[in-house]
Amino acid sequence: MTQQVSQFGTLDASFQAAGGEVGVKKLVNDFYDFMQQIPQANKVLNMHPQPLDTSRDKLFRFLCGWLGGPRLFQEKYGPINIPAVHAHLSIGTKERDAWLMCMEKAIALQNYTPEFSVYLLTQLKIPAERVRNQE
Repeated sequence: MTQQVSQFGTLDASFQAAGGEVGVKKLVNDFYDFMQQIPQANKVLNMHPQPLDTSRDKLFRFLCGWLGGPRLFQEKYGPINIPAVHAHLSIGTKERDAWLMCMEKAIALQNYTPEFSVYLLTQLKIPAERVRNQE
């Protein structure tokens, strides 16, 4: 019996597991839908300019490249330093956790394998923690 080793994080394996651009767009749209529906996410939602079109576009483009797909964010907006971009916002553990909760709910709606769902949420905890600048 051979053990299957996860290839997520290698080349574009994560991007493909997420369904490519179509899949990433669906994830982002579901994520922002939860941000608008869940009261615990109100503070985080209010950090985003309204309407959410630009925020949705930026997260979509960022995730495409972050998952190993095309670097759409850099093509449109230039390089990104995630902590620096969020430094002007007050982001503590409650805000980080609300963001992750919305992402976890959005991931659950996708047609991902259980392994990829766990992998993706685990990996997203890294940038979520990196933007935290309050206790």
